[in-house]
Amino acid sequence: MIASAAAMLVACEGNQKQNEAMQEKLDSLTQIVNQKDDEMNELMQSINEVQEGFARINEAEGRITVANANPESQSSKQQIRENMEFIQQAMQQNREQIARLQDKLKTSTVNTSSLKRAIENLQKQMDEKTKQIEELQAKLAEKDQVIAQQGDQIDALSENVSQLNEENRQKTETVNRQTAELNKAWFVFGTKAELKEQKILKDGEVLKSQDYNKRYFTEVDIRTMKEIRLYSKKAQLLTSHPAGSYQLVKDNNNDYMLRITNTQEFWSISKFLVILVK
Repeated sequence: MIASAAAMLVACEGNQKQNEAMQEKLDSLTQIVNQKDDEMNELMQSINEVQEGFARINEAEGRITVANANPESQSSKQQIRENMEFIQQAMQQNREQIARLQDKLKTSTVNTSSLKRAIENLQKQMDEKTKQIEELQAKLAEKDQVIAQQGDQIDALSENVSQLNEENRQKTETVNRQTAELNKAWFVFGTKAELKEQKILKDGEVLKSQDYNKRYFTEVDIRTMKEIRLYSKKAQLLTSHPAGSYQLVKDNNNDYMLRITNTQEFWSISKFLVILVK
């Protein structure tokens, strides 16, 4: 009996040790599996972050394309500048993330061929995207240069237009002055004594003296001056003006008034008009 009990006790102790050893192996395997799962999850999370980075970069490229349709606009220029800055930052983050993935893969316990291909594809995407961004930057720089050249041309044209406008303004002023000068005339009316006193009438001749008083005349614009009130019951033109180009008519006070009926003809012989009144 005693021998039999001892044998059973030894057998139980052996089974317990065997179970403990198996449990130890199981725990070790579980730890390895959990470690691989953690590593795999971390790697997959990093891969997803890189892919999300590429998606954000593509969106920013799209916004640049839209804004670049109207590159002269200040708001479009600002939008392009902001999106390019965002792309550069996102590209740098992806480069760093891919570099960390490559380093992790070297020491990872889950270094599978599929995982390796996935990271290689990310690097390939990175290289292609880098080339695309460089091409985009080159196009933007080229367009900026074209816009700058167009701006210089517009400035030059604006300067030319300003010069032409100034020249035209000066020419117009010159023409206006010349026209005004051509349309100037002078008239005076007075009694014989008054005209003699001003040396306008001398020895029975009008405007023959070189020192007649020119300031005694009134300057007029023949384009607008059509009538002259003489405030006299008698009037006679002493200077030569074609008959039929004017009339001497009486107003309501029975005073004479000179009415010019043909301006160009009236002043064609002389731009000076002298009228003798009594």
